[in-house]
Amino acid sequence: MTASRLRLQFYTLGAILAVAVVATRGAEPPIIAKARAYLGADAALTGVKSIHYAGTLVTTDPKEANKETRAAMEIIFQKPEQQWISITTDKGTETTALDGYEGWMQRKSAANPANTQLTLLGPEQIRRMIANTWENLWFFRGIEKFGGKLEDQGTKVMDGVTCQKIAFIHRPNIVFFRYFDVATGRLVFTETEAGGTIREKGEMIVGGIRFPRSIVTSSGKSATAEDQVVTINFEKITVNETFPAKTFAVPPPPR
Repeated sequence: MTASRLRLQFYTLGAILAVAVVATRGAEPPIIAKARAYLGADAALTGVKSIHYAGTLVTTDPKEANKETRAAMEIIFQKPEQQWISITTDKGTETTALDGYEGWMQRKSAANPANTQLTLLGPEQIRRMIANTWENLWFFRGIEKFGGKLEDQGTKVMDGVTCQKIAFIHRPNIVFFRYFDVATGRLVFTETEAGGTIREKGEMIVGGIRFPRSIVTSSGKSATAEDQVVTINFEKITVNETFPAKTFAVPPPPR
């Protein structure tokens, strides 16, 4: 499982929007305030500058449900538009990073550290990483300032819970549909524009903010691939560390 493929499972895929009740630009649906309050105090949410996750990535083989692969994983998001993901197995390490409008991926072999491959990411991959960074740092508010918009798509029952469905539209082909419990504001379910799903399980309170203890993503079946399930179990979450620019900058090409 590569970092780039994992990243796509967080925020890619594309289906046509259903009938939409469009919220006026700048008029925030009331459920957003409730969803933020469920996570923590407004001051704690707006004060977040960075989030650092450390945990284990578990990938299930679509053809053999009992077969799993595991890898150590670290994820960093830092405002305004920086992201760093590292996945390490006994075979090596793959690092993917975003630094504003630059993105890159580097693979290092464990058996031969000198065997390093560096790839610069294309515009579409970078746009998706920017959207993913926003989704993790801004806690549902302010997408309009970044060129996106919200659409309130009414209520729907999800997992037996009456939910408010809100579309977070970064671009026509980069959309998160989030279902919030009408009663509490809890995020019940997320799907992406082509049918991928994201569910959060458990909770950890860090810096006065409620974080999930694990995230389960499903790519959804397509014409060319089976449904693949990926789980990230977080063992440590740190808020507001300061990461130097070199963490995200494009490394020099391998010799």
